[in-house]
Amino acid sequence: MNDLTYTNSMMNEIREILQSARQRVAIQVNTELLSTYWNIGKIIVEHEQGNQERADYGKQTLKQISKELTKEFGKGFSVSNLQFMRWFYQCYQIQQTVSVKLSWSHYCELLTISDADKRSFYEKETVNSGWSVRELKRQISTSLYERLLLSEGKANKETVLSLAEKGIEMATPLDIIKWNFLMLKEISFLSLPVLQFV
Repeated sequence: MNDLTYTNSMMNEIREILQSARQRVAIQVNTELLSTYWNIGKIIVEHEQGNQERADYGKQTLKQISKELTKEFGKGFSVSNLQFMRWFYQCYQIQQTVSVKLSWSHYCELLTISDADKRSFYEKETVNSGWSVRELKRQISTSLYERLLLSEGKANKETVLSLAEKGIEMATPLDIIKWNFLMLKEISFLSLPVLQFV
């Protein structure tokens, strides 16, 4: 083995270690961020709102909290971000139901959906399909959930609601074929252009 081959081999091993470490750090940071924002939302709901869905004085309280937190900890604590933290806790009151596979930006997008089944559908599909925030926004804006509900009537409605609860469960090859068939029918039903995979 010559020096160049030896160096390249060594560099590849080092790269793998560094990339793996970066990925683990990113996952840990995301996990802590979601946990922190969930707990802030919980405190706001429990202490400032007395566990009510909305406090009469909530807006003023959030302004004050925002001002104090921004002064002490810097950016990221605007009134709107604090409102998202409050909604985050209200929508996911059991912290273990929060998926660390999604970022805070994903959750901010999901929290704009008031219907719990619809939100759950998009959440599960984002996790299962690895959608970026941009792709999640696109799927919401093109009304994927509603289109799937409409495409096959009552039987399909039950399938979509099941997806909202559990996500896609691909236990057998037949499950994969069924899902792909459903998606192909959905695409042809809407006369959408052919999907391009990059």
